[in-house]
Amino acid sequence: TPMAQQMMDLHNYIFWICVVIFIGVFGTMFYSIFKHRKSVGHQAAQFHENTTVEIVWTVIPFLILLFMAWPATKTILAMKDTSAPDMTVKVTGYQWKWGYDYMQDGFSYYSQLATPIAQVQNQAPKGPNYLLEVDNPLVVPVDTKVRVILTANDVIHSWWVPAFGVKQDAIPGFVRDTWFKAEKTGIYRGQCAELCGKDHGFMPVVVEVKSKEDYAAWVGQQKQKMAAAADDPNKTWTEAELVAKGATVYAANCVACHQASGKGVPGAFPALEGSKIVNGPPEGQIDIVLNGKQGTAMPAWKSLSDADIASVITYTRNSFGNHAGDVMPAQVKAARK
Repeated sequence: TPMAQQMMDLHNYIFWICVVIFIGVFGTMFYSIFKHRKSVGHQAAQFHENTTVEIVWTVIPFLILLFMAWPATKTILAMKDTSAPDMTVKVTGYQWKWGYDYMQDGFSYYSQLATPIAQVQNQAPKGPNYLLEVDNPLVVPVDTKVRVILTANDVIHSWWVPAFGVKQDAIPGFVRDTWFKAEKTGIYRGQCAELCGKDHGFMPVVVEVKSKEDYAAWVGQQKQKMAAAADDPNKTWTEAELVAKGATVYAANCVACHQASGKGVPGAFPALEGSKIVNGPPEGQIDIVLNGKQGTAMPAWKSLSDADIASVITYTRNSFGNHAGDVMPAQVKAARK
């Protein structure tokens, strides 16, 4: 991006100023030590102060700082100038994924780690983009000024794409913004750069820059998917439909902690197999999935749709040896606070 290039140029400019200062200071110091050493008969000069010297060593650093501060200030102001964007995307940080809302096009989706759990657990060879691959990257058109509005749902995250020169904290309760304008198509990778919890290292950022024609086609596809996937919370689902949908939701959000077998991790994450909550009244499980459980690693999943929550609850209540019946999206909708 132009901003990343400007940052690199500033870095190189400041670096060479520092090199000149280094050579000047240490060159003068070593010359003075060698040329005026006692062994060749030099005597130390005795003086209290010298107004000329004091003026010189005040004015020169001031001028150096001025020459450094001017381009640095220009770069910082350019970084903060989010005016006149061509498009705006809202980015929300979650534990532990990203949510992308296309403000002008009216659709949104979540982006989370796509690296298989087998690679994380060293049960399979690691891929070339290990921990830097997602299921749904942020997609933007080339040569377009993209304003990014950032916030967070739970704790402080940081959206960082090094190739774009973009790194901005996402803070709960605050809205901050930044921008970028990618000049080349391709896939660019980054990470959450703020320690945000146990899975901090598992929420990468991936941005795919498409040509404007390809981007327009992609937007059309996303709108069609959203229309097709719109879930009516008042619809009466069959148990088989809920279980099938719930299996997908479980694999995307729950499997890392509760495991594919539903046995959990002893001492860390409870088993769903034979769980009193899973096999008990549905209201109890709906509450814990919606609102999480304080003092544990169980987060609130209010960001999921009513149909997603109902389906994953139904899946767990009818898997792993459990047989506890189904839960409808309308029940989840009624339980939201």
